[in-house]
Amino acid sequence: MEATVAAQGKIGQLITEMETVIRGKRQQVEQVITCLLAKGHILMEDNPGTGKTVLARTLAHAISGSGAGNAVFKRIQFTPDLLPMDLIGAYIFDDQRKDFIFKRGPLFCNILLADEINRASPKVQSALLESMAEGQITIGEQTVKLQQPFFTIATQNPVETEGTYPLPTAQLDRFFMKIYFGYVDEKTELEIYQQYLQINDNLNQLKQILSLQDILDLQQAAEQVYIHPEIVQSVANLVRATRNHPDISLGASTRSGITFIKCLKAFALVKGRDFVIEDDVQYIANPVLAHRLIFRSKEARTRVLEELIAAEMQRLQALKLY
Repeated sequence: MEATVAAQGKIGQLITEMETVIRGKRQQVEQVITCLLAKGHILMEDNPGTGKTVLARTLAHAISGSGAGNAVFKRIQFTPDLLPMDLIGAYIFDDQRKDFIFKRGPLFCNILLADEINRASPKVQSALLESMAEGQITIGEQTVKLQQPFFTIATQNPVETEGTYPLPTAQLDRFFMKIYFGYVDEKTELEIYQQYLQINDNLNQLKQILSLQDILDLQQAAEQVYIHPEIVQSVANLVRATRNHPDISLGASTRSGITFIKCLKAFALVKGRDFVIEDDVQYIANPVLAHRLIFRSKEARTRVLEELIAAEMQRLQALKLY
């Protein structure tokens, strides 16, 4: 319990610091932190100008630094002409040593912002996929492990499809969550207009809240969160239901069920608890499962998963676990 209280304090400080820049997006802030603590990656999709990149930069500034023992942040702007070596790095000839040395690319970091990820070619996306899935990079015949944690925050714009390469199902499955931003409410938007200079100044002066070790400790604390067997059963029920529904042509995998459980535990910790409750399932299910499914129609995409979640929530709430 003491560890949970300490973790809650650090997470609370992180959220408070981020909200000096990110206004009206508490839910998205919590979801991004949930993926970080679950040892996963997150994909953010929405129209330009909704704050996706700013959120990623804000989190990175609040948990990275320049000294030893701090998380390293790198940003890559994905473009159609990007090459795998632009991410991984390449061997270059050193005149002094008279030998080839490896110059590391931006993937050698702890926090990676992959901006407009769907603008890169499939070859580049596959290079990123290995680092996301395996925590390693292959250079020729050599395999190099990445330092942990390695957390990818990717953004994509659904409006402009010209010159883009849709992410393959295998890569989408590596993202623990896919979230949407949307626009803030009228009051918050007016506040942003009135205070945009201060908000920009806050971004440039963000305090570092978490060290590299703090992140690793919080990830370990998330793994220790208790999840009731009936809630695990609900995860299994939802995953299987997506495979058997007539309006879903590709259902969720076993890996997605494990991801679901990891995110439930991490989200409980973000909320200051050392146990998962029923409502966490409803909150987490759609961001974790929706992007992994292939629906037979647009109408099914907007309806089916919500119906499956509602049915499972009815079963859970009738049990009155908490």
